[in-house]
Amino acid sequence: MLLVAILVALSGCAHEPTCTDNSGVSTRVLFIGNSYTSVNDLPGVFTQLACSGQHLVETGSLVQGGWTLADHVNDTNTQTELEAKQWDYVVLQEQSIVPALEQTRTQYMYPAARTLVKMIQDNGAEPVFFMTWGHRDGVPEYGLKDYESMQSGILFGYLTIANELGVTVAPVGSTWKQILEEYPEINLWQDDGSHPNENGTYLAACVFYAVIFQESPEGLTYTAQIPAETAQTLQSIAASVVLADPAEWNLQ
Repeated sequence: MLLVAILVALSGCAHEPTCTDNSGVSTRVLFIGNSYTSVNDLPGVFTQLACSGQHLVETGSLVQGGWTLADHVNDTNTQTELEAKQWDYVVLQEQSIVPALEQTRTQYMYPAARTLVKMIQDNGAEPVFFMTWGHRDGVPEYGLKDYESMQSGILFGYLTIANELGVTVAPVGSTWKQILEEYPEINLWQDDGSHPNENGTYLAACVFYAVIFQESPEGLTYTAQIPAETAQTLQSIAASVVLADPAEWNLQ
């Protein structure tokens, strides 16, 4: 294993929608990943953010701390959950280090991604890759000397497999990088320098809003209890990164 991970319980429960849009049609999104998805309840934050934009959303999650996409391929719960509902989108979040290293992404991430994408498409849903962010200090023991080098590897890792398979990317890591460059006073990491704090999770939710609905999250009233000014900045950066050049992220 690459990391000694903090375990979180495997969950297939859904966040029930709390609002309706004009059509009354629910968008169903299944998140598959690990603690980067479960910390601060990203699916729940996304659901509430979508609600404030008058989109009815129902989400589910299959998450376990430290798991890779290969772990999810080998877990029978994955196929069961894919068949449990008619999902519209299925989000795939790889373990944080795997995409940044050539050997691990080639040996583990890419074969698992190909298998999962086929499983998702065979069940009538659209896959979306959740591009994560680099650790604040890199992971020097794996040759990732700092945040910048790790983020560069993650970007390359996700875009390479996404372009091969023609799959949409939710570029959370790229928006994270832009926040660091333009608004360094906004902290996105927890103290461990790896997991997202509330700001980081809210930023991710804004990115998914822009990707799934292809609309700007700017002006949405739900702020997940973070300061309004901070929420507005995160909304704006998510919109600019995702929507300025949709083709870069294979938006359908």
